[in-house]
Amino acid sequence: MEDGEKAGTNRSEACREEDGAEEAQDDRSEKEEKEKGVAYRSREFPPFEHREGWGPSGSDMKIKIAWIGKTKEPAIQALTEEYLKRISRYVQVEGMALRDEAALLAMCGRAGKSPPLARTARSGAPKSTLVLMDSRGKEYSSEQFARFLGDYQDRNPLPLILAVGGADGFSDEARAAAQHTISLGKMTLAHELARVVLLEQVYRAFTILKGHPYHSGH
Repeated sequence: MEDGEKAGTNRSEACREEDGAEEAQDDRSEKEEKEKGVAYRSREFPPFEHREGWGPSGSDMKIKIAWIGKTKEPAIQALTEEYLKRISRYVQVEGMALRDEAALLAMCGRAGKSPPLARTARSGAPKSTLVLMDSRGKEYSSEQFARFLGDYQDRNPLPLILAVGGADGFSDEARAAAQHTISLGKMTLAHELARVVLLEQVYRAFTILKGHPYHSGH
């Protein structure tokens, strides 16, 4: 075999080994996610200003939009990805589908007191600020919600988790573990649709804070 052919063979074998290592790592990561109750995780978007070299945004704020259960409607999934992409122009954001309420509280480092929620507490889990979307929560106008996010961005270094419950909403214990509860309005929304409403309002809030004309016509 010629030297060039040997080199080519060695490169091919090295590539296969690298691919195998990456696949094994992906399998381990997927297993770990499932153990934590994470059914879906969007790609993590860095702030748009950082990606495009526009200079620092002035904040390291990180937002996670979390919801309970898998998405059934493709249209809802498409809207979820679209608004996550839009929000990423202003702040680091990630979308996550979680298996159940216990997984949500464990991810926040704020597991509940009674079984099975208490069993989800993980030693050393990083704390996050948990905000639940709940009909009994505080109602905000879009401008008030923008001020809420703006104040948080300026004053709180913890990641902010905005969560939508499953079809039955959240338990009393989950509401007690949350730092804030916010109502999206007095009308009842299907939980998947409520997620889209939340995402749109988060995007709208940042356009208000940045003076973008998206909100000016409303």
